[in-house]
Amino acid sequence: MQLDLVEISPKANPPVCKIIDYKKFLYEQKKKQKELKAKQIKVVVKEIRFGPNTDDHDFEFKLNHAKKFLSDGSKVKAYVFFKGRTIVFKDRGEILLLKFAQELEEYGVVESMPKLEGKKMIIMINPKKK
Repeated sequence: MQLDLVEISPKANPPVCKIIDYKKFLYEQKKKQKELKAKQIKVVVKEIRFGPNTDDHDFEFKLNHAKKFLSDGSKVKAYVFFKGRTIVFKDRGEILLLKFAQELEEYGVVESMPKLEGKKMIIMINPKKK
């Protein structure tokens, strides 16, 4: 069996070293990192797109999707997309997003209020903790 001298903490005074099997040491380190990665929570962001003139039925349909996404634990990014001259309906888009956030109050918490970024007005909603 081949043993190696491995420096564990070089910044200590004096530096700390161990006599171990280096291949086994690397294998165990990789295994620990894999376990840590598996325990991490992956944040999924679902997007819902509206137009400034979205109808009530379409709104309800997309609202039901958002409820499902939030109850599954995903973040929801809802946005109103302004095309061409529809940019003059900024207030309509903001009202639509605020109404959307109000309807989702029991499922999620608003992370950021509606803000205009280029041709999109965006709102982010986080799921409520269980």
